[in-house]
Amino acid sequence: AVAAAFAGLPATFRHAEPPAETGAPGRPRLVFAVDATASREPAWAAARQATDALFQALPGELDVALAVHGGSRVHIFTGFTGNPATLRDRAAGVACQAGMTRLLPILSASLKRPGVRVVVYIGDVFEENLAQGRRLADAMAANGTRLIVLHDTADPAARRDAELFWDLAKRTGGCVLPFDAAAPGRLRDQLGAVAAYAVGGEALLEARRGDLPGAVALLERLGRDG
Repeated sequence: AVAAAFAGLPATFRHAEPPAETGAPGRPRLVFAVDATASREPAWAAARQATDALFQALPGELDVALAVHGGSRVHIFTGFTGNPATLRDRAAGVACQAGMTRLLPILSASLKRPGVRVVVYIGDVFEENLAQGRRLADAMAANGTRLIVLHDTADPAARRDAELFWDLAKRTGGCVLPFDAAAPGRLRDQLGAVAAYAVGGEALLEARRGDLPGAVALLERLGRDG
């Protein structure tokens, strides 16, 4: 029914999904998802500059796809790559667009790709169907895919959605981390830790807590109930 509903829509309104592929993935995968609606330009600028951090913590051990929503649709969902330059170049060409949030289509598409261990999402508000979000989160948990939200509360209105993001993330076994667009160094530390978690779970974070900035904070958040 969902596919039929989208079949009649112009291409400009359909949600992008990762390219079709064959064969099993050779490495763990992470989806780096970003809310790039009109009010999010400072956050998107920070995210663009930090994409390399996903590859630097464990070089050659993780493949990453970039998913971006704006204009009330997912307009970018790249293939998975282990090349930071490829992701950086694709991110550089994305502009913010006014519209409602569209996290749930990103979660749905991520579930369709094998090997995705973590979806990390930078956003501020949740404007979608919560019941559907909970169903997707439960499916992610069953699939071994964690949702980690970097929640931007620079706008006071975003704080009202903190519990919603915690609900979805904890259902998957993930967590919520604070996001500050004015602290790019902290964002790099957070993404490096998330990348390590995608590759080796909490065991690798524990092993790297002495030399990987962000590992301790992520471990603490993963242990919280909200």
